[in-house]
Amino acid sequence: MSALSELMKLRSSCPPDDHELEITGSDPVLETRFRLAETASAAIASVGVAVNDLWELKTGQRQSIAIDARAATAALCSNKYLQRQNENGGFDEFIDPNHEANRALTGIYQTKDGRWVLPHFGLDNLRERMLGLLQADADKQSIIKAVAKWDALDLESAMDEAQVCGGMVRTNNEWMAEAHGQILDAKPVVEIIKIGDSAPEPMPEGPRPLSGIRALDLTRILAGPITARTLAEHGADVLMVTAPHLPQVPPYVGDTSHGKRSCFLDLRKENEKQALLNLVKRSDVFSQGYRPDKLRRLGFGPDTLASLRPGLIYVSISCFGEGGPFSHRAGWEQIAQIMTGIAAEGIQITPEYKPRTLPVAANDYITGYLGAYGVLLALARRASEGGSYHVRVSLCQTAMMIYRQGKIANLPDNLSLSVDEIARLSQQSTCHLGHIRHLAPVLQLSETAPRWTLPTPKLGSDNPAWL
Repeated sequence: MSALSELMKLRSSCPPDDHELEITGSDPVLETRFRLAETASAAIASVGVAVNDLWELKTGQRQSIAIDARAATAALCSNKYLQRQNENGGFDEFIDPNHEANRALTGIYQTKDGRWVLPHFGLDNLRERMLGLLQADADKQSIIKAVAKWDALDLESAMDEAQVCGGMVRTNNEWMAEAHGQILDAKPVVEIIKIGDSAPEPMPEGPRPLSGIRALDLTRILAGPITARTLAEHGADVLMVTAPHLPQVPPYVGDTSHGKRSCFLDLRKENEKQALLNLVKRSDVFSQGYRPDKLRRLGFGPDTLASLRPGLIYVSISCFGEGGPFSHRAGWEQIAQIMTGIAAEGIQITPEYKPRTLPVAANDYITGYLGAYGVLLALARRASEGGSYHVRVSLCQTAMMIYRQGKIANLPDNLSLSVDEIARLSQQSTCHLGHIRHLAPVLQLSETAPRWTLPTPKLGSDNPAWL
């Protein structure tokens, strides 16, 4: 089943007419055998169809939808194309040297038993804990020697116990033999679970599909911010909630925050917790990507907030999803790839073969679009039948959907997106970073063109209040 067909089955209505949706282009676009362009196009197209459903509820009319598969592929690494204008009028890539140093350490290393593992060093706190576990220096040769002292599954278990991010590379067959893989395989790639009753809420009036919708964004790096950024593209008031002590990657924040506002609330402080609860009472969407159960322990679990605000759409974004033996683990893009068979590309791992990760953060970005798709479907259900809903998406479920699309047998040479092509897909704006150039929204709608009405904000620059 194609990704688009799989996603359309989650809607309660018939598939869109052929004349409503047009996707141009196909794989391959990048140097990978996986069908990333077509899967990304399906996710973004699904957002367009769900937006159309809400527009029809508001106006009785539908729009035409268009997706360029090459633009959808570029969107899978949009942070790479965020640039700042220099003093000469040109544009330079926005790079965080500290994060680049951490990324350089993250990789696939061979273990004593001939298997492969990926320890993740994405943030300073994770790097220090991982280096402490490995008893290694912040140097690849030191890490190679340290990892080679472990058997792969023993190291994965130690990483789990130390609450750092990493795991053993598996083939897809190995992943599907795991209890966790089987549990996720039995679930839809986007879970929409009714968690409470409430009266139907018609979509608010306004000129855009999500005018009047208020969304709280408590996410970081990268899937969760894309969910909220997508809602902002269609007119939602998105308030990003973070705190000064939480680690961030500035280029990622700059690229994934277009259209949002940003405030600081430290949930370790009772008065600031109460301020967030007050925001929840007047919100429509609460999106979070904290470690599993972290917010529940702080009093911000889905059932608690649905009782406080009947009709709330609560979004949980994680690496491993919920309900299986790995659900308590945190993770990143690369972890989902190595666990599900994407990095191994379905080839049996041997000492002569080194698995590789994808050239883009496909799981992060596609999961972000799928989170937005779930919110849109839940808003449509709330409008017609009422209720509070829990939307759940995960990087591993997305990776499994990518794997289900099959692989390309033979790749041509020199696959890439050109500089000129990226320039055509980009727009410019002015914000606290200066004058910047970044990718424009990929989705095209005939009547309500997706756009961001606010530039990417400086973190904490807004009051914790709704417009």
